Amino acid sequence: MTELAAVKTALKTQAVETPSWAYGNSGTRFKVFAQPGVPRNPREKLDDAAQVHAFTGAAPTVALHIPWDKVDDYGALAKYAQERGLKLGAINSNTFQDDDYRLGSICHPDAAVRRKAVDHLLECVEIMDATGSKDLKLWFADGTNYPGQDDIRERQDRLAEGLAQVYERLGDDQRMLLEYKFFEPAFYMTDVPDWGTAYAHCLKLGPKAQVVVDTGHHAPGTNIEFIVATLLREGKLGAFDFNSRFYADDDLMVGAADPFQLFRIMYEVIRGGGFTPDVAFMLDQCHNIEAKIPAIIRSVMNVQEATAKALLVDGAALADAQRTGDVLAANAVIMDAYNTDVRPLLGEVREELGLDADPVSAYRRSGWAEKIAAERVGGQQAGWGA
Repeated sequence: MTELAAVKTALKTQAVETPSWAYGNSGTRFKVFAQPGVPRNPREKLDDAAQVHAFTGAAPTVALHIPWDKVDDYGALAKYAQERGLKLGAINSNTFQDDDYRLGSICHPDAAVRRKAVDHLLECVEIMDATGSKDLKLWFADGTNYPGQDDIRERQDRLAEGLAQVYERLGDDQRMLLEYKFFEPAFYMTDVPDWGTAYAHCLKLGPKAQVVVDTGHHAPGTNIEFIVATLLREGKLGAFDFNSRFYADDDLMVGAADPFQLFRIMYEVIRGGGFTPDVAFMLDQCHNIEAKIPAIIRSVMNVQEATAKALLVDGAALADAQRTGDVLAANAVIMDAYNTDVRPLLGEVREELGLDADPVSAYRRSGWAEKIAAERVGGQQAGWGA
């Protein structure tokens, strides 16, 4: 197999999970802008997700968020997804929108509130059992705003205790994915602020606990690819939440702010053996002002482009330059791959899969946007409220 054929083969195996909440209305602290045709329930979200997969061929799973995607029969929802060529992916918990969680959830000083939070996480595992999902994704808004507000060490003890209860409930083929975020909504101290804290808890829990890297959850200047390389080396990288940031947790389209960073991350994924189903590539984005479905299609394409460039890095030439200490030659190998226009290559890959070479244009011609705008009239649109 030629090198180019091998790259094509690898690209055909790539899968990017889309988030159910990205299809609903979202916004800032100030305003949510509603759009015509936005889904009103989880099934309509899956209908839209099926369009993304149909035009990209690379988005076969959809992450759910509980209770945003709560239904009476999760088995029926999984069947509905299957009928549309999809599977239900990670189950995301929500321990940040109840009044009880003002001082935290799993780290709250009140045992009754901690019990409520853990019960919700256990409910999410039950939903995994019903949907066939293997990943429980956890992000905690827990933290404090003022020095002395609560005991930092005790909050870590509470966190460890709660995680352990949920970990014990996981099935043999299920895993816990722990996300971190260095600030917001807590501003003095966040209980899971960085990859080291998440790694420490996952290491203690065991092999079914792994770390999630959200590309928007780092301080400016953080070398995310170093974190990726280290977690892969330790066997503890479970998933990505792909998005893009200019200032904080902006949740913009992946690759929008720094496509070179996305390329560097994907190179470390490939270099470290992480280009496998064991590392989930998920989107975690909010499309506040742009049309949602074409934005998600574009995001999947951005991940594909970064991956294609990373696969084109000449590993032998790079290793030789590194061994001889040729700094400029080593950097040139990386830059040559990044500067390659891979759009024609990806167009060929899509055509070989029976897809249109240009997914965004194909979607616009499909008439789906006009169809849902006309049909989804009345009822309550999914999202944060408007």
